[in-house]
Amino acid sequence: MTLSVILSRAVCGIRAPQVHVETHLAGGLPSFNMVGLPETTVKEAKDRVRSALQNCRFDFPQRRITVNLAPADLPKEGGRFDLPIAVGLLHASGQLGQLALDDFEFVGELALSGEIRGVAGILPHAIAAAHAGKVLVLPKDNEDEVSYVPNLKYIASDHLLAITAHLKSHPHSFQTNSTQTTLLSTTTSTLDLKEVIGQGLGKRALTIAAAGGHHLLFVGPPGTGKTMLAARLPSILPPMNMDEALEAATVASIAGLSSGYRFGERPFRAPHHTASAVALVGGGSRPRPGEISLAHRGILFLDELPEFDRRVLEVLREPLESGHVVISRAAQQETFPANFQLVAAMNPCPCGYFGTQVKPCRCQPGQVRRYLGKLSGPLLDRIDLHVEIPPLPRGTLTRAQNASGPSSSEVREQVIQARNRQFARQGCLNAALAGNEFKRHVQLSETCGLFLENAMTKLKLSTRAFYRIVRVARTIADLEDKPHITTEHLSEALQYRQFDRLQTRLQEMIGLVAG
Repeated sequence: MTLSVILSRAVCGIRAPQVHVETHLAGGLPSFNMVGLPETTVKEAKDRVRSALQNCRFDFPQRRITVNLAPADLPKEGGRFDLPIAVGLLHASGQLGQLALDDFEFVGELALSGEIRGVAGILPHAIAAAHAGKVLVLPKDNEDEVSYVPNLKYIASDHLLAITAHLKSHPHSFQTNSTQTTLLSTTTSTLDLKEVIGQGLGKRALTIAAAGGHHLLFVGPPGTGKTMLAARLPSILPPMNMDEALEAATVASIAGLSSGYRFGERPFRAPHHTASAVALVGGGSRPRPGEISLAHRGILFLDELPEFDRRVLEVLREPLESGHVVISRAAQQETFPANFQLVAAMNPCPCGYFGTQVKPCRCQPGQVRRYLGKLSGPLLDRIDLHVEIPPLPRGTLTRAQNASGPSSSEVREQVIQARNRQFARQGCLNAALAGNEFKRHVQLSETCGLFLENAMTKLKLSTRAFYRIVRVARTIADLEDKPHITTEHLSEALQYRQFDRLQTRLQEMIGLVAG
């Protein structure tokens, strides 16, 4: 046998297209040629493979070796092809006998000693191998990462000698993951909503946001608990199902964040306000996921929102609507999931005290206007809830030991029940309702319609804001297990437009100064 074909996979975005590692041994002067659009790391595999085979006491073929990574137009990168190349050489030279390897896929990086090291992006490979019904041969370091993939058949080992011995003696022996379709366990967060003193309106808004999947903006002076509230949102969200958990884990896998990753726990990403647009949405010469994709099925928290560069914030507009982001480069285009829940916090002005009674505001009207002007209207329209977090009343902190409120577990039960009503009625969360589905499942009575039209005219709200207010009202009705939206639900939804009232106060202040 002088030709061997070994199956492996590349990683392109969140996809894992199949790669045929074709190894051919021919006569002539000894050489080792690799074709098929390999990048530098892949080309260096020939030196790692040669040393690994020699140190494992295998015969390295003194032939004209050609390794083709097909398809030829698919970019290959990383050390993931070391193991399939080594197995291909052993198979082509007859050192594995007449062993049939059509039902196996191989992935792993080789050390010079023959040890097999883990690789990044193993999860999309494992999912694709499970769907194809193949047995995946992978590094022992990656075993925990693939243990949650349903129906995956795999062999995990930490040395080339162990794999060859296993294939020769027990080719039909492998591990198989069970089928898992149930909900995963709830979050392991130690943060509890009951720890937040006061701020009943903020807690209520947090509950509504969790129940309907709505985006949320907290506005208030420094030290009132905005960040504290946002950090407790994961503790009241329902557990992810297996599909959602695999989606989130896949993004973390290709980003190289598998070490210490807690499978099944909703992501909570909080980038610093100096983050660039590429860091937020992803990019690079080889497209990689950004913060919005790493927050997929979880929360993206942007603290001090106006401190972010305006151009950075504007890149959020399309992902907030579509739930995915497309990264385009000259030679490659990849789509990454970005179905996240945005939670943001900000001060009302640079000094933080505009419109409050805590301290006198030191900012000039022009400074406040420029500060608030960093947030564009289209971006704010995509945020359903704008909630004011005021300073705590005098004496609240000293009476904190007597304060009471629902715990995160109690609120989570309300959120789960409200979400169950939404999925039973329309098959998705209220925040995702659009088009004909919105018209079918969200209907306003004549009284409610007139009430909302008057409110829109008075507050000068956009059409997008109209639909978002109605979605929030529908979520409030679901929390109360009401079949129809009432004017009370709309009134509560309208009060979560704090930013509009903040801009109104600013205009009044500017008018007084001008007068």
